[in-house]
Amino acid sequence: MQFASKYISILTIALIVGSFASAQERDLRMYKSLKGEWHFSIGDKAEWQSYDFDHSHWEKINVPNSWEDQGFNGYDGYAWYRLSFHLSDAASEEELWLDLGYIDDVDECYLNGELIGSTGSFPPDKKTAYNAHRLYKLPMENLIYGGKNIIAVRVYDFYNAGGIVSGNIGLLHNKRPLMLDLSLEGRWQFQTGDNHNYKNINFDDDTWDAINVPGAWEDQGYEYYDGIAWYRKKLSLPNELKNESLVLILGKIDDVDEVYINGELIGQTGEIEPHHFIYSEAYRSLRGYIIPPHVLDKNDEVVIAVRVYDARLTGGIYEGPVGIMTQDKYIHFWNKIRNEH
Repeated sequence: MQFASKYISILTIALIVGSFASAQERDLRMYKSLKGEWHFSIGDKAEWQSYDFDHSHWEKINVPNSWEDQGFNGYDGYAWYRLSFHLSDAASEEELWLDLGYIDDVDECYLNGELIGSTGSFPPDKKTAYNAHRLYKLPMENLIYGGKNIIAVRVYDFYNAGGIVSGNIGLLHNKRPLMLDLSLEGRWQFQTGDNHNYKNINFDDDTWDAINVPGAWEDQGYEYYDGIAWYRKKLSLPNELKNESLVLILGKIDDVDEVYINGELIGQTGEIEPHHFIYSEAYRSLRGYIIPPHVLDKNDEVVIAVRVYDARLTGGIYEGPVGIMTQDKYIHFWNKIRNEH
């Protein structure tokens, strides 16, 4: 534990060094507008998420705007949007995000057939997220550079206005990205409540819910939940990273957290004391936890467990990036931020 404590102390220093408020905000700017005509169909079929599905016979409607104002007045229920766009080879140097503005009521978003984000809950446990801004990171491994990409958005509207109703719809790029060596964004296992066995490498989390990371848990079916919850992710490190000094990047977490790898505490931000919680600005801090090499030794599988306490409002790993990078790249990133100031 002495070795682990050393690394936790190093990380505390790193978080203090990285406490520039402006540096922790994504500097996203418009890269390509996606406003205008999208292909559209009411109904719901699983194959509509597919890259190869031919949507040329679908209706076209303008985005953003409610579908009620475009000939589907009175329609409540499922509908899909699809749009194709091209990216140049040069786009592979960019960190790209999809801004879908505001969707009434819930959605799932697919890129080239792969789920990249969802907000709200579909029936039968439907929960609206009409007031949540949809901003989904586009995984580089799912993008097609120098060719056609397909966005497919599944929407369910409860009543009144429906669809992609407002916002500055488009692709955004980050002018100051933190380039990960291994992205961990996507589906994680998730469980509300607290049990310290959840950190253990052999704990069976198969019955837990799946949740998108990053993303506030309130937007994913836990609208009024405040308290302790756990995230778990199992992965195998690529061979090229096994002999590197690594940092686990967990974006921003509301409010405080403890992070375990293979059952061992590697770092925390704030103190999880629900009955004596002191409000702080911890939720603004970018989490970057140095991974002690010994916790990875002799383990082909890596299990990350994150214990989170949310006191109020937004909760969970709500903003990225989330993944693993080398310590050299992490140091370079913060040196660059420092030099900008």
